[in-house]
Amino acid sequence: MSELTEERFRERAEAPGNDAGDGTSAAAGGSISVQPDEFHHARDIGELEKVFELESLSVSYAGVPAVKEVSMDIYKNEVTALIGPSGCGKSTLIRCLNRMNDLVPTAEVTGRLLYHGEDLYGPKVDPVQVRKLIGMVFQKPNPFPKSIYENVAFGPRILGMKGDMDEIVEKALRGAALWDEVKDRLDSNAFGMSGGQQQRLCIARCIAVEPDVILMDEPCSALDPISTGKIEDLMMELKREFSIVIVTHNMQQAARVSDRTAFLMVELDATEQNRWGRIVEYDATEKIFTNPGDPRTEDYVSGKVG
Repeated sequence: MSELTEERFRERAEAPGNDAGDGTSAAAGGSISVQPDEFHHARDIGELEKVFELESLSVSYAGVPAVKEVSMDIYKNEVTALIGPSGCGKSTLIRCLNRMNDLVPTAEVTGRLLYHGEDLYGPKVDPVQVRKLIGMVFQKPNPFPKSIYENVAFGPRILGMKGDMDEIVEKALRGAALWDEVKDRLDSNAFGMSGGQQQRLCIARCIAVEPDVILMDEPCSALDPISTGKIEDLMMELKREFSIVIVTHNMQQAARVSDRTAFLMVELDATEQNRWGRIVEYDATEKIFTNPGDPRTEDYVSGKVG
């Protein structure tokens, strides 16, 4: 199998986009209730293209396991949610998808992780090239101490992207549903924006470099309900062009925005001193929340355990 070299990444980055996806509007405003008709009916997996294939993926830090033997497929133009209690390895797992764990000196990843059929951890793969195509939005908004315009333009400039920069910035801000709110103050410092606007700016900064996948690690945990609703609506629009993986502690959010959900749980060894995360169940979101196949999943999503 060919390696995902810089040339391969460049070919994929320059490939024509697609307009697939059948997402509907997410619940608006600050409501956190979930009605049965708000679930998305996930398409049959036989119709879908695999973006990631995880095969017995395990992660350890300094020899201590954090996640063990995760096997799952993540599909194109879908929102995939990772849920589970604190410490079950959700953030560790999502950081494997763009090799962010490489930045931790003691981290070791075993098993296989394929990206569009290519070995993401192959010896010739450049992690920097990986992160150009697989962007990350973090838990807390982290705009640069620059103007709104320069925040969005930063990535395209660093990458030497061709085209009119004004058009690139406007397209990204429109894609993040932010243009109408900031078009008259693009030269203002990004720190003057509200928390929800800053998070959407970070999403605009991510999509400005035209990634293939967007990873979101609890992107709404620091936001108010109204801002959360806007981010959720935005995810439903973005999945038409991108594939999205989100970590969330908010069960209602996972139910509202995701097509598929993976539930992770903490396991302990015989001494109860070492703990790691493992996937309990992975299925269409509607099934996970209405008819799970494992009683542990039902206990968690119903709030019996946390």
